[in-house]
Amino acid sequence: MSEHIHSQRDGGLLTLRMQRPDKKNALTRAMYAAMADRLDEAERDSSVRVVLLTGGEDCFTSGNDVADFIQAPPTGLNSEVFRFMRALFDFSKPVVAAVAGPAVGIGTTLLLHCDLVYVSRDAQLKMPFVNLGLCPEYGSSLILPRLLGHARAAELLLLGQAFTGEQAAAWGIANQALDGGAATLSKAREMAQRFLELAPSAVVDSKRLMRAPGREELRKVIEEEGALFGQRLRSPEAIEALTAFMQRRKPDFSRFA
Repeated sequence: MSEHIHSQRDGGLLTLRMQRPDKKNALTRAMYAAMADRLDEAERDSSVRVVLLTGGEDCFTSGNDVADFIQAPPTGLNSEVFRFMRALFDFSKPVVAAVAGPAVGIGTTLLLHCDLVYVSRDAQLKMPFVNLGLCPEYGSSLILPRLLGHARAAELLLLGQAFTGEQAAAWGIANQALDGGAATLSKAREMAQRFLELAPSAVVDSKRLMRAPGREELRKVIEEEGALFGQRLRSPEAIEALTAFMQRRKPDFSRFA
């Protein structure tokens, strides 16, 4: 278990909080493993009705901890990050996300697999996969072009263009944008608690029906993206980009064809 993933029970509501403020909640292998374990436990625990995922009032997550990833890149679908992806993808109960501050990389793509998403207006969402010599992950290469159209998805995925919480709500990535992290977390908690008043199996069945169309296609895309992502992590382009990131300089891709 990771000390940086805190869990709290309030009746049928389980809150999972990423808490590593000195690193802007950058995700390590241990944090992914802890979140995967707790989602798997919550799936089996009939007393858990809904999960709230947050990074607190100031920061959701700055994405992967680059130093941790360079030290031990994920290999295969049983790595910690893919265990987390699978746990969230297969989670049968509602998941509500509260997003404030940075939501980078998987901090944005995981929102595509939540049921309700609330963001602060000034949240900064970004998917800089190509910028780091990598490729889109967690089904984003399939979901975003369908949700936003190819042109806007290309800006976000190919150029890694940042966007605000207000834009996320306008585009349908989030349900609502609110003023500040405290209001966002409060709203997300309020909406999560509404599930506690509903018939649990009816909620689960309805979520399954809503997610069913194209689900196996999406699962295959996630696996294909994951395999390519792992290969690209070892590519000269990614090594240059990640090294440049660690050295706080701009990557130089001029020598690559």
